[in-house]
Formats: sequence, structure tokens, C-alpha cells
Amino acid sequence: MIERKFVNQNIKEFEIKEYVRNNLQRVGLSDVKLQRTPLGEKIVISTSRPGLVVGRSGTNITKLTKDLKEVFKLENPQIEIDEITSIGLDANIIAEMIANSLERFGISRFKGIAHKAMSDVLSAGAFGVEILIAGKVPSSRAKTWRFYQGYLKKCGDIAVSKIRVSYAAAKLKSGVVGVKVSIMTPDTVLPDKIKMKSGSDEMLEKSEGLADDDVQVEMQEKIKEMLPNDESDSGEPEAKDGKSASNQAKGKQPKKKKASSSSASKSGSGRAKATKKEPGSSAQTGKTSQASKKKDDTIDAIKSEPLESAQDEEPNEEPGEMATEEGNDNEV
Repeated sequence: MIERKFVNQNIKEFEIKEYVRNNLQRVGLSDVKLQRTPLGEKIVISTSRPGLVVGRSGTNITKLTKDLKEVFKLENPQIEIDEITSIGLDANIIAEMIANSLERFGISRFKGIAHKAMSDVLSAGAFGVEILIAGKVPSSRAKTWRFYQGYLKKCGDIAVSKIRVSYAAAKLKSGVVGVKVSIMTPDTVLPDKIKMKSGSDEMLEKSEGLADDDVQVEMQEKIKEMLPNDESDSGEPEAKDGKSASNQAKGKQPKKKKASSSSASKSGSGRAKATKKEPGSSAQTGKTSQASKKKDDTIDAIKSEPLESAQDEEPNEEPGEMATEEGNDNEV
């Protein structure tokens, strides 16, 4: 049956993991994974001390591969080691450290061992941690000691799937002491935790999610308008504009003088024309024939004025010349 095949396969995987754990003790072992590849079975060992797992010149790995071939009849087992950097966030490693410390230092120092492990977990960035030590601690009667700090979910889906829980056992003269470690890692997303976003963050998210390039450009321009402009960038064009304006003002000054002289000449001629046209304008207001006759008379008088002035000027020059000639004749 297919079901029996799957069950036997899972039992075999469990036995391989337990065999590896029993052979690799006190090396900071966290997890053992079994992967099937076309070349053979691949065993991934996660540990905080890869040097102890490999051994001197790889003796431990070679021995482990031979044992796996003989005991479990694996064709080509390949062992891969994965190093763990964040030791304080791994519940398996913390539980193993507490059990090893209890076996080494005895049951009398269990409180100091638990508090030290708890401080290491919180310093790694965990939200909360809980440590349970159960057994004949410290008296002859069994008792459970609880050490906790921080925030830790005790119910719901997060308590089942997100919190890391591990168990370990310390073998002492008085009996077996059980250790349970629960850690709430910092990457846990809580459904009741609300994070407020600013307006600029929402606009950036919308601009990133949209597919049209034109819409993205408009959103980016709005964001730039919301942000303050740089003073250095705004100061340079003003200086340039000021220089250009002064240069233009200097270049236009002589032109203004010429324009003023020409305008003065035009205004003078315009005044002369206006004086000539004043009698005509007064004559236009009259409606009778006498007013029209006066208009004609004034026009004739104005036309004759320059001629008379010219005639008056010529005799002034001629008598002077005649006087000099007469004086010369008298002297002769």
C-alpha cells in the first residue's frame, strides 16, 4: 500500500535524525534535515560549532557517513553543515546549554544558570522567553521552577506556530531534570500590533505599486513638492538673474538718453504744430460764416508770418553792408 510506504519512509527519517543527535552531543546541534536528491540522500546539520562536527581533518563526518550506509543502508549519503550565527534565538541550543550546565555545575546553581540563559536570549533581540526546570530541584521532592521575562504569547495560532519550543534532559545523581525553553523571536508579526504610516510613506508605496510610468512621475513630483527645497540650489539662479538684470540696465541707459532727446525734439515739433493748429481748432467750434472767414484770415496770417520775418531779417543785413560802403566812400 502507498500509505504504508509513506509511513515507513517517515519512520526511517525520524530514526536517522535521532541517530545523528545521539552521536553529536554537546556540539550546539540545532536541527537535522533530510533531503532526497537524484545523487542520493542529503543530510543538513545546523549547528553553532561546525568545527566540532567536522572533527580533525574530517574524521567525524567520514565516520558518520559510514555508519549511515551500514545501519540505514543509504547508497550515497552527503552531509552538509549549516552554521548558526544567532545562538540566542534558537531554543534547541539554549535548552542544550542549560542541560549541559546543570550536569557540569550541579543542581545547586540552577537559578544562576537559568537567569544567564534568559539574559542571553533577550540580548539577542527576542520579545520574550520562558524557561521551565522540573525535577528534584533543589530538594528531594520534585518541583517545577519557572523563569520568564518579556512578552510571550500563550494561546492562539501564534503560540502554536510562531513560538520556538525545545526540550532537553539533564541526567543527575538525584534523577533526570527536564528543561523546557520557549522563545518569541523578533520576526513574529502580531495581529493586534498597529503601525502608523506617514503620508510620504503611503505615496511612495503607491508609486512603487503602480505600473504606468506617467503616474509614477506625477507621484514623485508631488513628493518633491512636499519636501523642502535646498537653499544652495535656489540661491544660484537668483544671483545669475541679478547680474543679468544689472547688465541689461547698464546697456539700456544710453538708449534711454537718446530716446529722451528724440522725444524732446518730437515734443517741440508737436508743440509748434499744436500752436499752428490752435486757431484752426477754435475756428472749427464756430458754426457761422464769420467764423469760417476768421479761420481763413488767421491761416493766411500764419502763412505770411515767416515770409515777413525773412524779409525783415534781410534788410537788417543789407543796411549794415551799405553803411560800411558809404563810410569807405567818405574816407576816399
